[in-house]
Amino acid sequence: MKIIKHNLYLLLAFLVLSCSKTEDLQDDENRATAVSPELILTNIEISAFNNISLSSGLASRYLTNTNGVNSNQYYSWQRSDYSTYDNLKQVSKMTEEAIRTETEVYQILAKFFNSYFIVSLTEIFGDVPYSEATKASENNYTPVYDTQKAIYIKVLNDLKSASDQLINNNEVILGDVIYDGDKLKWRKLINSYYLRVLMNLSKKENVTELNIKNRFNEVYSNPSKYPIFESNEDNGALYFYDIQDNRYPLQNDNDLQTAYYLEESFVKRLQDLEDPRLFTFAEKTPNTDNLSNDDFSAYGGLYGSGDLNTNVSKAVNGDASRVHPRYFTDPENEPSLLISYAEVEFILAEATVRGWINSNSETHYKKGIEASLNFYNIFETEVYLNNEKIQLSSGNEIETILTQKHISMFLNTGWQIFFEQRRTGFPEFNTDGSGILNSGNIPKRWMYPANEATNNNENLTAAITRQYPNGDTTNGEMWILE
Repeated sequence: MKIIKHNLYLLLAFLVLSCSKTEDLQDDENRATAVSPELILTNIEISAFNNISLSSGLASRYLTNTNGVNSNQYYSWQRSDYSTYDNLKQVSKMTEEAIRTETEVYQILAKFFNSYFIVSLTEIFGDVPYSEATKASENNYTPVYDTQKAIYIKVLNDLKSASDQLINNNEVILGDVIYDGDKLKWRKLINSYYLRVLMNLSKKENVTELNIKNRFNEVYSNPSKYPIFESNEDNGALYFYDIQDNRYPLQNDNDLQTAYYLEESFVKRLQDLEDPRLFTFAEKTPNTDNLSNDDFSAYGGLYGSGDLNTNVSKAVNGDASRVHPRYFTDPENEPSLLISYAEVEFILAEATVRGWINSNSETHYKKGIEASLNFYNIFETEVYLNNEKIQLSSGNEIETILTQKHISMFLNTGWQIFFEQRRTGFPEFNTDGSGILNSGNIPKRWMYPANEATNNNENLTAAITRQYPNGDTTNGEMWILE
């Protein structure tokens, strides 16, 4: 029944909103301008929770591509776009319709989605328009750029407000394909995501206005008021089904079948750690048919920063593993994650190491690993958890935690792991191969969209000047990284 209900909502959402921007709903005289907030919620959820990304997989040293010099793999990307503002305008439209229909719960959820989408934008560029850029009823083409600091302060306040407001709200959430209207699970999601945002700000621990340590401890030490994820059942997950427009997004992806291979350093890490997740991520190399699927030596990869011709030759010779066929054959495969229980446990482990909370870092670390193993249907976990190669030891805690977090986010959770590596430097992403571009640097950001220089040059120039002394480059260091 739950699956049928979910797919009914998905079908309705695609019929009403697919390929339509908020402006279309307003400006087309032949189209109804009133849309129930639950239908908009479904569309927003699909946009927010669908985080399967091959581009991130290349940049995060999970995958390599043999169809030419890929900018994500070789770190030569330039500009991104502002398409996420379409999602923010959908959230604004949902808020308007919730006010019109006098349903508060969608206004509360809007605070979470506003926060999620604007964080994704500011992590890409740095300062971005926010306070003047998200109203669906206004077409402001020259919004001011809010500072990254101001954006994060608002996000933290909005997330806390949303969590507090949901406690006493008694309205029914319709159109919810993630939690089927379960408010406790929504509170767990919002509070867990709040902890992620705080951890993303770890370099700003001493900024008084952010109050990071106290904010983090307030949530962790008060689980009755601020519940967080407790198991994989709480995961912020979008499930896929073998129904049109509901299938796993990489199913039947021809490039994934023919041009994508596991990255060598990632495979070697899994081999060194004797990590059984390797067998769920990859297939054996073609020249190891005589070896069993659980033989670590049957797998290989291509070097992410290595010369393209060398990688192609190695792949042709059968010495590299493709991704596991389930990624391109299974219409359901694994769900897409916005944030997982495993990630939350790794966040708590890191927070303990940093002294933000009084807890046991090893316990959280091991729970994170176990949750990840279970997510990949590995339930015999004792041997791996007791493996001396993965133990948390004094002096390398952050690196060890981030290594496991990296493994747990294979081909999922969007660009989050790339931003984690950018924040901490762990795990190391190789740039020493002869194919690497960008002078051997891992980019810190994306350049602003080119059309902003035409449409909003004054505000754009002011934002660039106050942030990046060397101009709008991919190597500029945004505020959260300083």
